[in-house]
Amino acid sequence: MRRKITYLTIFFLTFLCSISQLHAQSFTLQGKVSDEDMNPIELATVAVVKQGKVAMTNLKGEFNMTLSSDDSVVVRFSMVGYKTKTRVLRRPKGKQTLQIQLFSDNELEEVTVVQRRRQTGQTQTIDTKDIKTMPSASGNAVEDAIKLQAGVSSRDELSSQYNVRGGSFDENSVYINNVEVYRPFLVRSGQQEGLSIINSDMVEKVEFSTGGFEAKYGDKMSSALDITYKRPKKFEASVSASLLGASAYIGLGSKKFTWTNGIRYKTNRYLLGTLETKGEYNPSFLDYQTYLSYSPNKRWTIDLIGNISENRYNFEPEDRETKFGTLENVKAFKVYFDGQEKDLFRTYFGTFSITRHFTEKTSLALLFSAFYTKEQERYDIQGQYWLTQTETSENLGVGTYMEHARNYLTANVETFKLRFSHKTKKHEILAGASYRMENIKENSREYEMRDSAGYSIPHTGKDLKMIYSLSARNQLKANRIEAYLQDTWRFTSPGEHTFFTLNYGVRFSYWDFNKESIVSPRVSLSIVPAFNHDITFRFATGLYYQAPFFKELRDTATVDGMTYATLNEKIKSQRSIHAIAAFDYRFKMKQRQYRFSAEAYYKAMSNLVPYSVNNLKVTYSGNNSASGYAMGLDMKLYGEFVPGTDSWLSLSLMKTQMKLNGRTIPLPTDQRYAVNLFFTDYFPGTERWKMSLKLIFADGLPFSAPHRELERSSFRSTAYKRADIGMSYRLLENENKTKKSIFKNIWLGVDCLNLFGINNVNSYYWITDITNQQYAVPNYLTGRQINGRILFEF
Repeated sequence: MRRKITYLTIFFLTFLCSISQLHAQSFTLQGKVSDEDMNPIELATVAVVKQGKVAMTNLKGEFNMTLSSDDSVVVRFSMVGYKTKTRVLRRPKGKQTLQIQLFSDNELEEVTVVQRRRQTGQTQTIDTKDIKTMPSASGNAVEDAIKLQAGVSSRDELSSQYNVRGGSFDENSVYINNVEVYRPFLVRSGQQEGLSIINSDMVEKVEFSTGGFEAKYGDKMSSALDITYKRPKKFEASVSASLLGASAYIGLGSKKFTWTNGIRYKTNRYLLGTLETKGEYNPSFLDYQTYLSYSPNKRWTIDLIGNISENRYNFEPEDRETKFGTLENVKAFKVYFDGQEKDLFRTYFGTFSITRHFTEKTSLALLFSAFYTKEQERYDIQGQYWLTQTETSENLGVGTYMEHARNYLTANVETFKLRFSHKTKKHEILAGASYRMENIKENSREYEMRDSAGYSIPHTGKDLKMIYSLSARNQLKANRIEAYLQDTWRFTSPGEHTFFTLNYGVRFSYWDFNKESIVSPRVSLSIVPAFNHDITFRFATGLYYQAPFFKELRDTATVDGMTYATLNEKIKSQRSIHAIAAFDYRFKMKQRQYRFSAEAYYKAMSNLVPYSVNNLKVTYSGNNSASGYAMGLDMKLYGEFVPGTDSWLSLSLMKTQMKLNGRTIPLPTDQRYAVNLFFTDYFPGTERWKMSLKLIFADGLPFSAPHRELERSSFRSTAYKRADIGMSYRLLENENKTKKSIFKNIWLGVDCLNLFGINNVNSYYWITDITNQQYAVPNYLTGRQINGRILFEF
């Protein structure tokens, strides 16, 4: 009996000692992480790598975790945009409290920092660090990066325009430093377009939303692109040149003053030489921009942006030969031309803002912006053509066509805007109100004649008429009032392990042209669940309007063969209800960071103004006569496919329908699928050689014969397939100025545009034979071409 008691006593004492030892081997670590101004840093990572333990700070910057004790415990504190800090605890016991202060990492470019932040809203930040070496035919680097995003499509490498989730080019809003910008009205092809208003050399941050965006963005139905220009802290400059153009950038900075300047020149004559239409191409596109920011003290900031752009497109066609059809049914189209085309698009854009900073987190800004454009589109082109069946040498059509245009347009848009911003620990409140004055004058006259075997089509036997003739003389003078209020609220669950970001707001607009008032409520919610902080759920919905501007107003009516365009004062805003559910997952593979995103959406649309698309020209019917929907799924995998580089792969699936005059048809931008890949890599053993690859494979779009009812869109063009590859060599690397050289970097590059020489189609030319049968002759885009480039960075 005593022996049993002794054994039990020994066992009990041993158990107590074990419990005491186990308790001594664990401890609690708590504390707070803040920045240099002692503001809490939320979602900072607290990691003990050896123990495989990771925690994240809450909205107050606080953390709490249980760890195993050891001779030394290494704790690492990190957050994107801040220098990582490490603390070593010696034989920690009980409860340990740390107050950690992280400092900004000034060695990282801010655009890179923001890109890697968690997306907690419907606006994503686009990485722009590789756009300078990205192969590009258009020279518009920012838009080229946008086109490769999920849900975005483009079928013209010469253009900066893009479609988002079934929307037209006009449904995308673009902002530069909180001011909405515009593009020319009369541009109808990528050959005419030239340079976009966004100067990629001056860009610091690019934010983009494909739907469900915040109330601060204007009344557009598809997307919002938000550009922030640089404010350099010291001298920086770059000069680049290629066979397609050249650019120069210089930036100056001090504590109170920053000034950036950019000038660009582009000529795509070399690239247009690959088109089937041969002739004398003489395009010339020139652009100058400046951005000045002055802060005399902490309370005031004055900003000024100026832009002058002149795009000229001169063209004298000579001949063209196009073969199209199938292997068993090949047709040949041969044309000899007379005439010329001369286009001018001259634009001026400027903004002035003054901001009063009441505190570091509260400010009020007054902005004034002005946009002016003068546009001329003039051409007289005659073509004598032969359409032949190659197998039998039979002439299907022989004749002449004549195209004429004298289109002139001037536009002034002036805006006064008041913007308020206030931040607290959990809320970020934005409010704004604007008054816009719009003045647009149009004087257009164009016609098209087709003749086959001596007969003008159409004809009555007595009268000869043009197949198409348009006359328009309009002036729009209108004023628009807009206002918005929104709040971004960040909060946690009671246990402070689940993170929520709620954005809610409302937008109001009134236009005195059609006496219409619209109210647009919008809300989005993101959730970072407690069970896995690498997962984010996002939801968004809202009522979005496409406020009519000049193009949507032009209502056409045909009288005795002449089409007249007048402004419809009864037109209403197109309307779309967005419903979006998204899932983001961040993970590591082979010590590399990746992010997978999937976003399902449904857009119910009403009061639609039907339109047709020919190349870049969007022609509206001028009345609200349709309804429809767009639904789809966008997926994207982004990460370091190769260490030290960023690449991504996106897949988009979409279906659209529109009900028009009792018939159900797809929208003109019904691209059912699209796959985009951007891949970067370094040569083995060196980081001097860099490769960039762009691949696009997208479905064809619906189309129909011109000047006919839209509901007859019964054809679909061929799929768009394109591959561009660029090779860059860093001749000089001197980022840290360790070498005695004025240069920071020197890059040499060569691009192969349209690597596989695929004949893509972006529009069709229609000819008519004597029986009034029409044939669609494809207009092919650019072919394979080599481009050399050089970049100097100071």
